[in-house]
Amino acid sequence: MTVPSNFSQLWPGGDVRPQIPRLADERATLVAYLDWHRATFELKCRGIAEQRLSEKAVPPSSMSLHGLLRHLAGVERWWFQQQFARLDLPMLFYSDDDPDQDFETLDGDIEQAFAIWHAECARSREIVAAAGSLDDTGRALTDDSEFSLRWLMLRMIAEYARHNGHADLLRERIDGTVGM
Repeated sequence: MTVPSNFSQLWPGGDVRPQIPRLADERATLVAYLDWHRATFELKCRGIAEQRLSEKAVPPSSMSLHGLLRHLAGVERWWFQQQFARLDLPMLFYSDDDPDQDFETLDGDIEQAFAIWHAECARSREIVAAAGSLDDTGRALTDDSEFSLRWLMLRMIAEYARHNGHADLLRERIDGTVGM
């Protein structure tokens, strides 16, 4: 798995998360926190045999690291491209007939899933960088309500924080690794 080239080595043990600035404007801080959480998720997946990434290690939950990866790729597309930028794109790992395919249908190559997630994250970064302000708005496809880029950034940080907690439990069950 590859880590974006703008990530720097900060701590021993292969931790490559970006540094979060302690003195920065709001936008730079939100971008750094979201990228830190993205890197944290990838770090939690590193060093595990591919077949174990699909292991549903915390029964009765259907979650796996592979499923979380697919879910997060879909969430990146849904919020940044489809709702904020209003691009007409197909859903990732979702259909009305199979709404839980991100977690349940773990077909395909893990490297391909990482490539899709990396591409979705890169596109999200481009959209954030192109926005004139954190006050720029998108519209929810579900109820046509308006939301700001600021709200979206905070929502995505919360999404990753929640799923990084899930990834902690999955990783510990898979190979005993804790922390990160």
